[in-house]
Amino acid sequence: MPTGKLVFAQLMDFLPLHTFRRCVARYPSSYPTKSFSHLDQYLCMAFAQVTFRESLRDIEVCLRAQESKLYHLGIRGNVARSTLADANEKRDWRIYRDFANALIVQARALYAGDSFGVDLDSAPAATTLIPARKTVGTAS
Repeated sequence: MPTGKLVFAQLMDFLPLHTFRRCVARYPSSYPTKSFSHLDQYLCMAFAQVTFRESLRDIEVCLRAQESKLYHLGIRGNVARSTLADANEKRDWRIYRDFANALIVQARALYAGDSFGVDLDSAPAATTLIPARKTVGTAS
């Protein structure tokens, strides 16, 4: 039996949770967070993204199959398709947008000096990678 943290939990350890809590506090919600917190919702959606889940049903089935490990993944609430659907519909999307922007700022600072072979910040370099599309009826 392997010991130690699960890989997903190790990935989530890098998240700045204080920033996430600040984003949640910035946009108060009337949707109750008694048993399924904003963090639980984020972790479920992150798990779905990492494991290529395609639907709420797929997310629920996958997480319920590992129900004994949910606590170790960081998910404290009960995962149900209806709970995920309600949370996705009623909670403010700006929480997750602001958190994603904070993560992007953090990643840019970490990789500021690295060159990956493509300069994504300059438009001329990006346009040379994608050939121009000719449309019918225009002179070129």
